[in-house]
Amino acid sequence: MTDAAPFAEPRRRPARKGPRVAIAAGLTLVIAAGVGYAAELGPFDPGPPTADPEARKQARAFLADWEAGRMSRAAALTSRPEEAERVLKSFTSGLDISEPSLSAGAVTAADDGTATMAFTAKMPVTELGTWTYDSALPLRRQDDGAWKVDWALSLVHPKLSSTHKFRLEREDSEGPEINDRDGNALSGSTHPSLGPLIPQIAKDSGAGPRGAVQLVDRATGEVTGTEASFGKKSERPADKPVTTTLDATWQSAAEKALAAEADGKDAALVALRIDDGEILAVANSPASGFNRAVSGTYAPGSTWKIVTTSALLLKDAVAPGDVVDCPKYLTVGKRFQNVEASEHRDATFRKDFTASCNTAFIGLRDKVGDQELGDVAGKYFGVGQKWNVGISSYDGSVPVPRDQTEKAASMIGQGRVQANPLIMASVTATAVSGTFHQPTLTGTAKDTTTTTALPREVVAQLRELMRATVTEGTASALADLPGAVGAKTGTAEVSEDVPNNGWFVAHRGNVAVACVVEKGVTGGSSAGPVVRSLLGAVPDGAS
Repeated sequence: MTDAAPFAEPRRRPARKGPRVAIAAGLTLVIAAGVGYAAELGPFDPGPPTADPEARKQARAFLADWEAGRMSRAAALTSRPEEAERVLKSFTSGLDISEPSLSAGAVTAADDGTATMAFTAKMPVTELGTWTYDSALPLRRQDDGAWKVDWALSLVHPKLSSTHKFRLEREDSEGPEINDRDGNALSGSTHPSLGPLIPQIAKDSGAGPRGAVQLVDRATGEVTGTEASFGKKSERPADKPVTTTLDATWQSAAEKALAAEADGKDAALVALRIDDGEILAVANSPASGFNRAVSGTYAPGSTWKIVTTSALLLKDAVAPGDVVDCPKYLTVGKRFQNVEASEHRDATFRKDFTASCNTAFIGLRDKVGDQELGDVAGKYFGVGQKWNVGISSYDGSVPVPRDQTEKAASMIGQGRVQANPLIMASVTATAVSGTFHQPTLTGTAKDTTTTTALPREVVAQLRELMRATVTEGTASALADLPGAVGAKTGTAEVSEDVPNNGWFVAHRGNVAVACVVEKGVTGGSSAGPVVRSLLGAVPDGAS
């Protein structure tokens, strides 16, 4: 018999007459079909091995402990706990990795009874960026039947081995000098709120810190490859400062205003130029904390009525002299009320705006479509579009209301409408000039927004309404300031058991300002004094 014998054709037998031939043919078809199923096509195919759910569970537990920094617990889930713990700790600390993100992937089983889980690692390298790569966890059932991660250096990273390791190299860790628009030096010591922002500004300008994760030979120290590079290559001379749009005078006044008038509460403030969107001041309280001014997400409360009013005026749905009743309460799925349950019967829309009447604005909700408020915010004010400010920013959101209650809330800057002082300072600037200018801290960021100018008659009405809010309404905190100052107050509900946030926006000359004070109760009483202090400290016309 030759090697080919098993695949040779069977010896043919002489055909027999009669029905037996048909029966034989039928059997041949059945047998052939059976061979096909057994080979790969039919329900008798066992398919690839299926991974044990316990293996998947063990792998996920290992990733969760490693991600959370529980190295001892993660190592205990491996076949070599002592080595695993040592390597996991040295890997993250040696490369300045903090808060890794480890995403589990598919689990595959092998014929030998082992399994493998793929995963993606995102490793944030302090002050540089995120190193992302793919790896896999080998899993093996132990003698006692339990699954463990079959420890190997390569599971941490595919290129980590007994002959190669990783090394972090940093460049330009000091960073460049940062100047204001007039060449004055800025620093975290002179302007505390800028401390957390200066590294971001430097990085965006291409003058920030750079570095790389390199693969090196353990024996010789020779670099054999670069796994990740961070930072931009800059043509800027090392001794050339980065110029910003900030103004040292406005920045100092903003920080002093928060310190003096925010009553120790968390608060934030932004001042920017109306004619070009250049940011003059960004201040936060506490100064070293989260950048509420630019990245915060807040309900803007009644300061949002500037946008709501624009939507109404654009379609001639209301005029300042129209009577729009302002009752104490109005129920739209839930009961809405005015601050301190005030009411103004037979009030004009002008009065509703200057007194910040919630129920009057909610009563006009049928005058705008469900999506219209968001459309106006994006089309005319740039809200919700992607802004390139020069540092990380939150650029606002105005979702389509899910029901009439949420639509009512959106009319007064509540519900799911989200903004921050940067957005509301920009909204104010757009309202009183008619043209949106993307806010910027560096003056070099690319503007990718697309907006339409507000009609002149709408701008004129908005300016008049905001001026009247100062002279005869809720923004009277600014009434003694010289010039045609305009403003709008806001009180934003947070929850039933937390005091409201206070908001205040204003414009004077070529500057627009917005301030939020968390738990400030009302905008006029909390954020108003902050804005008054700022504008009172900087001469009119200084922008």
